[in-house]
Formats: sequence, structure tokens, C-alpha cells
Amino acid sequence: MEFLQPRSWPDALAAKAEYPDAVPIAGGTDIMVELNFDKRRPPALLDLTGVPELATWERDDGYIRLGAGVSYTRIIDELGAELPGLAMASRTVGSPQIRNRGTVGGNLGSASPAGDAHPPLLTVDAAVEVESARGGARAIPIGEFFTGVKRNALAPDELISAIRVPVARGPEQFAKVGTRNAMVIAVCSFAIALDPERKTVGTGIGSAAPTPVRAEPAQDLAAAELRWDDPGSSLDRDLASRFGDLVAAAADPIDDVRGTAAYRRRALSVLARRTLGWAWADYVRRS
Repeated sequence: MEFLQPRSWPDALAAKAEYPDAVPIAGGTDIMVELNFDKRRPPALLDLTGVPELATWERDDGYIRLGAGVSYTRIIDELGAELPGLAMASRTVGSPQIRNRGTVGGNLGSASPAGDAHPPLLTVDAAVEVESARGGARAIPIGEFFTGVKRNALAPDELISAIRVPVARGPEQFAKVGTRNAMVIAVCSFAIALDPERKTVGTGIGSAAPTPVRAEPAQDLAAAELRWDDPGSSLDRDLASRFGDLVAAAADPIDDVRGTAAYRRRALSVLARRTLGWAWADYVRRS
């Protein structure tokens, strides 16, 4: 197995062009598990930890351009106020050691349906910036990035450079269910983002379909029926219940070792009702 260690972004792109089957590694929290259990044996590993351009983030006109190599710990510590939904999800990732190593770029590259970072990115219409030595840079809308179970829209010679995430325009929430309280892969997860100025609602479902998905009918219902102009009002229980039902209906779960499809639908309905309630309560407090 080849082990490639570029020290700059141009060198990383050149290495990926020369070795298109090389698997990028940043934190290594996914690929090293597969290697250790002999589930995967790629011809080459492309170590990106020495590429300084990937380990930075910057503000850009209402957005955060988050380098693909920024760790979950840094998102929690440095961007909790600006990207609260993503920071909440980051807090649920593994142990402190995993959060110190793991990255959103790596989560996207793995494209697991259970990736904790994916639902919050869906809620706010983030974009994945990718680049190759051949074709230059392009931005892939997050809704078009996932193409199947552990498959994404990257070309063989492309690498993820950054994720462009809007700064929160209102309350955001994330919650997940696992087989224990910590250090666990999600049985299912759900994220929500409210945008009071635009009167819109974003959603993201994880670990309950072949890819992370939105619950668009639920978004439309909440956007239309939330009492945006009366922020002192309590959340209507019937609206919350219908919202939860629509979120559950938007999922396409399976039975596996972590839970049944029926359990996932039920859990998503509960998570959706709760996170909508928490987000609305936050909106009321801010108003």
C-alpha cells in the first residue's frame, strides 16, 4: 500500500490526480477502523494532515468557509455561536479523542448515512467545495452531494477543500438516538434550523435512509403554520405532532443491528417534535 504525504494543497491535488484510487485520510476515524478489521485495503492512502490550507476557517459575507481539515473540537470551541447546529452535532461525535481528530470533510468523504455532520448541513443548504488538478474548483450543493450509501458526487481525482456554511439566521437544534448515551453511531438523527426573517424551516434526517435527506413536506408545513409574527405564542401541539409525522414519513429506514425501521420512524417523529419545540422556545426567548 502506498502512503502519500503532500505538504501543500497543490501537491495534494497532484497526488490525487496521479493516484485516483488513493483514499484521503485526515482524522482517520473511519478508514482506520476499516483497515484494522480488514474490511478495506485501498491501493494508497493520501494523508492530508500536513496540508495547512485545510485546517483553517474564515468568515465570508454571512458564511463560514470551513476547511475540510478543521476538527470537531475546533468547531465546538470556535464556531458554536455562528454554526450552532453543526456544533451540537459535533458534540455527539465519539469521544474527546475522536472529536480532536475527526473532521467534517472526512465525514462528507465517507458519505455514511449515519454521519452526524450531515443533517445540520442539510438544514442550511451548505455547499461542498471540491477541487482537482484537472478541472479546478466547483461547489456542490449539499442536497446533491450524497448519491447513495457511502457514495458521493466527487470525481475520482477530486478532493474536498472546504464546506461553505451559512451563519445561523435563527435557532438551530440537533438530536440523535443511539444504543447508548455516548460514543455511538446514530440509530437515527434529526436537525432543524429556523430562519425567522425568511420564515423558512430547514430539516435534515440522518441514519434513516440510503443517504441523509430532508423532510420537505414537514418544512413546508412548519414554515406555513408557525406564528412567526407572534413570537410570544406557544408551539401548537397539533402542529408539532403533524410535523413529527411528516418527518417520519420522509425517512426510508431499514432494519439492522442498531434498530428496526419501525423504531427509527417512531424515534424520528419524537426527535422532530422535540427539536421543533426547543427551536421555537429559543425563538421566543430571543424575541
